[in-house]
Amino acid sequence: MMRKLSLLFAGALMGASAMSLVYGTPGSAANAAGSETYKQLAIFGDIFERVRAQYVTPPDDKSLVENAINGMLASLDPHSSYMNAEQAQDMRVQTKGEFGGLGIEVTMENDLVKVITPIDDTPAAKAGVLAGDYIAKIDGEEVRGLTLNDAVDKMRGLVNTPIKLTILRQGADKPIELTVVRDIIKVKAVKFRVENDIGYMKITSFTEKTYDDLENAIDTIKKQIPDDKLKGYVLDLRLNPGGLLDQAVSVSDAFLNRGEIVSTRGRDPKDVTRFDAKPKQVDDINGKPMIVLVNGGSASASEIVAGALQDLRRVTVVGTQSFGKGSVQTIIPLGENGALRLTTALYYTPSGKSIQGKGITPDIKVDQPLPPELQGRDLTRGESDLKGHIKGADESTTGSGSAAYVPPDPKDDLQLIYAEQLLRGQKTDPSFPPNPQKAVLNQ
Repeated sequence: MMRKLSLLFAGALMGASAMSLVYGTPGSAANAAGSETYKQLAIFGDIFERVRAQYVTPPDDKSLVENAINGMLASLDPHSSYMNAEQAQDMRVQTKGEFGGLGIEVTMENDLVKVITPIDDTPAAKAGVLAGDYIAKIDGEEVRGLTLNDAVDKMRGLVNTPIKLTILRQGADKPIELTVVRDIIKVKAVKFRVENDIGYMKITSFTEKTYDDLENAIDTIKKQIPDDKLKGYVLDLRLNPGGLLDQAVSVSDAFLNRGEIVSTRGRDPKDVTRFDAKPKQVDDINGKPMIVLVNGGSASASEIVAGALQDLRRVTVVGTQSFGKGSVQTIIPLGENGALRLTTALYYTPSGKSIQGKGITPDIKVDQPLPPELQGRDLTRGESDLKGHIKGADESTTGSGSAAYVPPDPKDDLQLIYAEQLLRGQKTDPSFPPNPQKAVLNQ
């Protein structure tokens, strides 16, 4: 029996990825290649030998093969790639929620490394790296010509060693030079605090620690606010790039007492996996009202949580359109401890809708204005903007995503303020509180 651990991946996280792990062989055999395919493979072999024999300088055979593989995978979609032994080991470490690196989530765009978001309280965030920045040089070396994996590898290194990044930032009249000191990135999966009569919980990523951290947050909030004074909770999923699928399911289950959470569907129509909430009398927050916050930085596993709780009418979602990454990557171990990261399925919310290239549409749209120093800059993030992305079944010309910005000071956070006013009854809206009897389910 093949053992399978499912995770989700949203972009390339510096030092931390999320994906599906498969031990053994893929579930379905590849179709036999036709004669034309073998002819093309023969051409590839001929080119490989000519490059080895005649290129002006002797190339590295391993690099040639790895680059050829990555070129093939990059032509499929932005999330499929090959990991060598070192990268695969990094991936295994990353899922534990503690890793070495700079602390930024990145993708490749226009031949440059584009920062999707810096992780809170990491060297990159402290050095001033912003979402939307383009990294043009790493320690003086041009990024153009490198693969995303190559660039990520160059940004990794020994703890306490400096790295110089040359950044192109919209609105800046010249490149920005930043020096970042590498460090062990200890991601606190859940940050929480008490806002008088409201419990606030922010999930930064979905690692092995997330559900346990969430339960600790809920227990602590309950102890700090008497039940008769507790108005409800805010679950903040903004700037959350995703993570482990099993953790997304567990987090969703914490706030549900019934219903389907998510389903994944592969190439074969029969390849459908469903994840359901555990039946129980009351959820972990005793049925208290809850608002979920999302924006363009909410991707993958965070969209699973928001989509499940929204479809089942357990919460009201406030904010702006989420990122729209609805694909599942399977990690297939290869020889000498390398691994293949391959998109093998799409996931669907309880209503049966795919968020691929569409995202989660909030029940109440609340825009967050940019501060003067960021105005005029494009901080919009969305799967539909990624070159070569898989077009979603529900994707439209509108696309997915929105601005991925959250003010550092809560008093400037209009989305959070709106959520708290709803919970306290200072604002009203037809979508709050939601009616679980009107849950939207796939028939």
